[in-house]
Amino acid sequence: MIELTTIIERSDAQNLQTTACLSLPINARIKSRIKVELDSGESAGLFLPRGKVLRDGDVLANEAGLHVLIKAADEQVSTVHCADAHLLSRACYHLGNRHVPLQIEANWVRYQHDHVLDAMLRDLGLSVDVAMHPFEPEPGAYGGSSAGGHSHHH
Repeated sequence: MIELTTIIERSDAQNLQTTACLSLPINARIKSRIKVELDSGESAGLFLPRGKVLRDGDVLANEAGLHVLIKAADEQVSTVHCADAHLLSRACYHLGNRHVPLQIEANWVRYQHDHVLDAMLRDLGLSVDVAMHPFEPEPGAYGGSSAGGHSHHH
């Protein structure tokens, strides 16, 4: 089994030649110790520093010089497109109030699919599209690397 132990962030990995690819959903990209299967079918294990979320474009390396490109895999997500900034802000407020990891862009917000959250946003007057897309949530204001949960004291 290939042991991947080092993270090279995408800003430092731009000129590296990668030899393999690993597509993972967000729930796997937040784990530091996990058995995975490279896109080629080879078994690998992640033995990474704790607290770091793997992002699309990061590269993992091992001691033998293997470089593996991380790809955000498609997963079931809900996306709300809205040109009304106030209404979109309300959607983000209500989702954030429930500690839901969000991917926020100029005219849309995305979260891991949840029919209860979809209904809540429809009740606000928004249209929700459920589909398979990569999910890259905001890293968070407290610590910057967590995709879920939070670490501040109440």
